[in-house]
Amino acid sequence: AYFAVHKPSGVVCTNRDPAGRTRVVDLVPFPELRLFPVGRLDLHSEGLILLTNDGELSNRLTHPRYGVEKTYRVLVAGRPSREVLAELRRGVHLAEGLARVSDVIVRKELKQSTILEIVLKEGRNREIRRILARVGHKVLRLLRLAVGPVRLGSLPPAEFRRLTREELDALRHATLTPRRRDA
Repeated sequence: AYFAVHKPSGVVCTNRDPAGRTRVVDLVPFPELRLFPVGRLDLHSEGLILLTNDGELSNRLTHPRYGVEKTYRVLVAGRPSREVLAELRRGVHLAEGLARVSDVIVRKELKQSTILEIVLKEGRNREIRRILARVGHKVLRLLRLAVGPVRLGSLPPAEFRRLTREELDALRHATLTPRRRDA
């Protein structure tokens, strides 16, 4: 079973939550399927998350060696300079090593904030928030737009849909060959 879900802020991406908060799996009312999230979005992030009971595809989609791109729209405080954007592409040092974006594009400059589109090929815990904080820009809102070829589109918050056959084929194709680390 394969689903796209629009995770709202405040929903957790875990299958067990002792605090009793709403879990992303609660948004898809098929408990008999024993679904689990493919990857994570932190509590305050929103957007596309895939749910499945296919462990092999989930592993391929989340393992860094396959380099499946995840695309985000990020509202940040301030206006990142060209130098900051170049630094994000080159890499920012975090406790566990160098973290870099595959791509970053300024989508819109507002009075006191900027909308960026960021693409990652691997996702560490709260990576976008952490690297942007390192370069002096607080994340005000983070929305995942796509996982590989699957797009959030107009799916409303807290809603879900089944993946199409074409999307599933495209996801499988995206994980056929491991990529080089520097690719």
